[in-house]
Amino acid sequence: MIDLHTHSSASDGTDDPRQVMEAAAAAGLTVVALTDHDTTVGWEEAAEAAARTGVALVRGTEVSTRVRTPEGAGISVHLLSYLHDPTDTALAYELERTRTSRRTRAREMTDRLARDYPITWETVVAHTGDGATVGRPHLADALVALGVVATREEAFATMLHPGAPYYVAHYAPDAETAVRAVRAAGGVPVMAHPGAGARGRVVSDDTIAALADAGLAGLEADHRDHDAATRAHLRDLASALGLFVTGSSDYHGAGKRNRLGENTTAPEVLEAIEGQGSLPVVRS
Repeated sequence: MIDLHTHSSASDGTDDPRQVMEAAAAAGLTVVALTDHDTTVGWEEAAEAAARTGVALVRGTEVSTRVRTPEGAGISVHLLSYLHDPTDTALAYELERTRTSRRTRAREMTDRLARDYPITWETVVAHTGDGATVGRPHLADALVALGVVATREEAFATMLHPGAPYYVAHYAPDAETAVRAVRAAGGVPVMAHPGAGARGRVVSDDTIAALADAGLAGLEADHRDHDAATRAHLRDLASALGLFVTGSSDYHGAGKRNRLGENTTAPEVLEAIEGQGSLPVVRS
């Protein structure tokens, strides 16, 4: 089984990269992708665990991007970049700029929350993994620990939601620019959960077609945030645009209910990804 979307404590998961690999082995996976938000910091630890667990590792990153609407609003688009060169200057610059903005944004959101709740920056940092960029999930974990909310999900649905007065946006590159940057870095770009309307506005089919023209390789159709009709539509769209389809868990450890291997990717799609990427899959 192949699961191409997971997170560790290098971003907003609760398992460290080694534990992600161990959990993947326990779940019966043969291949897993580590795709932490805007970082590659967990790759080395996960690669070391690949040999011991027998689970092959696809090194990846979930790149935060945005699409601007004609009205000037921004729609968040998450781009899974597989097997890119982490030393590529242009892509590394965009990832670092996003991480820096995330930290600034998390501090400002903490300050806003502190006006109404007993939360401090030190409390938030204490719930952030070593080397990870502070983000909304860590604010959520701090709020849970303080008893303000019961779960991460409750925090995201209320005070951390984009419509809440505590919310602050962060920088993210234009989606088409990011697709081209991933390709220039030797990576394979796949749009994550493109039909997940419960998370916020989703982009149009025309926008996805424009991203395909820029080099988008695939759509993550099989995801728990997609119902059957959405999955079928995305498969038809991918076929029309010449894109492949992936399936993934979007695993976050205890941070979400997503189970490793709950959605999987076909072996021939993994072959296509490895054939296009600049890095090999790490195998034992």
